[in-house]
Amino acid sequence: MSSSPADLVREFHRAFGLDARPTPTRVPPELAAHRGELLAEEAAEVAEVSVGGPLDRLAHELADVVYVAYGTALVHGIDLDEVIAEIHRANMTKIGPDGRIARRADGKVLKGEHYVAPDVSAVLRRQGWVPDGV
Repeated sequence: MSSSPADLVREFHRAFGLDARPTPTRVPPELAAHRGELLAEEAAEVAEVSVGGPLDRLAHELADVVYVAYGTALVHGIDLDEVIAEIHRANMTKIGPDGRIARRADGKVLKGEHYVAPDVSAVLRRQGWVPDGV
């Protein structure tokens, strides 16, 4: 059995007869809203345990967020692994050519002058997405 989150969630969706699309596409507004509610519910559970909760519960809630996010991507026909790879590529350009990293006071890594934004639209087009109005 694969341990890839995408493969595991795809198996779950197939086993339970849940939506899964082969290419990126819009879904009915009710389904999109439902997926958003599921994500918000899981994110709230992470926030609830992130400061004082036991580590095993935090790990569980974080995994639930990822699981639901992958499911939401699958419902929309998005290969989330490819999108994450593009986001990672862009994030790595936050390191300046001199190796310097700009940070906010709280430690958040900032976009420097050499930052190159992700092209998620290109990733989705490679997956078969046709933007609205095209």
